Amino acid sequence: MATTTKLQPRALVRASGGPRYAVALAVDALGTGLLRPFLLLYGLTVLRLSPPATGIGMTAGVVVGLACMPAVGRWLDRGARSTVVAASMLVRVLGVAMLLATPAGHVWLFATAALFLGIGNQAWPAAHAALVATVAHGRERDAALAGGRALRNAGLGVGALLAMACLTGGTTALQALAAVTGLAYLTAAALAWSVHVHAHPATATAAATDRADGPAPRMRALLAANVVYVFCLNVPEIALPLVLKTQMDASPMWSAAIFVANTVLVVTLQVPVTVLMSRFPRRSVLALAGVVLAASYLGFLAATSLGHGWGAPAVATVSVVCTIGEIIYAGSATALVTALAPAHVLGRALARFQLSTGFGLAVSPAVITALAPHGAAALWGSLAATTLLAASAVATEKDRGTRLSDCVRRAPAGS
Repeated sequence: MATTTKLQPRALVRASGGPRYAVALAVDALGTGLLRPFLLLYGLTVLRLSPPATGIGMTAGVVVGLACMPAVGRWLDRGARSTVVAASMLVRVLGVAMLLATPAGHVWLFATAALFLGIGNQAWPAAHAALVATVAHGRERDAALAGGRALRNAGLGVGALLAMACLTGGTTALQALAAVTGLAYLTAAALAWSVHVHAHPATATAAATDRADGPAPRMRALLAANVVYVFCLNVPEIALPLVLKTQMDASPMWSAAIFVANTVLVVTLQVPVTVLMSRFPRRSVLALAGVVLAASYLGFLAATSLGHGWGAPAVATVSVVCTIGEIIYAGSATALVTALAPAHVLGRALARFQLSTGFGLAVSPAVITALAPHGAAALWGSLAATTLLAASAVATEKDRGTRLSDCVRRAPAGS
């Protein structure tokens, strides 16, 4: 059995990159929360684009942004850490600046702005995970990754609430939100860069020639399963509002309550649950997450059969189980990749994992909205079956690579 990590806040902040880096994460998340939920509204109201053009532009930005991941992985494997994190934030500054400069009706400029935002959003998770893996080790690293996710969700939630409060200002308010977002990204980039964390190039080169570290793990089953697992992230935002509205004719308040509860649970439970699960092997925990998610999908199937009276409260109750599954998944998936990958190919392994995550997030809205009109059994039954299959694949995959050592160091400030 794995060693259990104790929850020590100061050690957790230190393992996450230090106080300055924690502030950078919070500011970056706040800026993202201000703009991301309302980027569609910006295209529709400020730029006066049609809904199809706005949606296609946003989707193209996300999908094309995934193409940068191989280059990000190679950059990380050359030793860069905080520089890549800062770059992922700076490229989003360019996206916001282009968004503000786009004249009304220019869909291609909007799509280009969405592309820069997409590149930053796709590059950041891998760069952040590589940085944390550089300054923390073992189960402390797992807790630090969980802490970063909790902090990011808190910042996203606060940013979204502030943005909603400003929406009464119309077009001017949306432009102001975009400007504030750009300033937040710029501030976060400066803070992240100032941490000066990188892997030692000489050590990384030595690791590359050391047979003990071995080649990059293929992780084929893990990557394929991750595409299915990541659907859970869009359940509170897309699947449940869609089902509650179209199949149950429930009040929009139920969707809002579920979303808020999901955010609060992730912020408060991500670290404690990850620490609790640290007594078990990461792969077993990830497989358990699939089982919990599949059980929640079957719970949604049962809840939707209760009708209008009890259906919505039942869906809200089951959503707590789904969120627990999401928390277990998020606390074990990236941690498993960082544990499996040898130090000299950590960046490429994380980039491949982010490719699978980004692909799953990109296709899940289309899959969910395509299955929902065919009934609850088609939607929740399909999700439950494929998630159980993914959990089985994770549990049975053999680990061909093991990260034997973390051959990295923290560079002194100013280097």
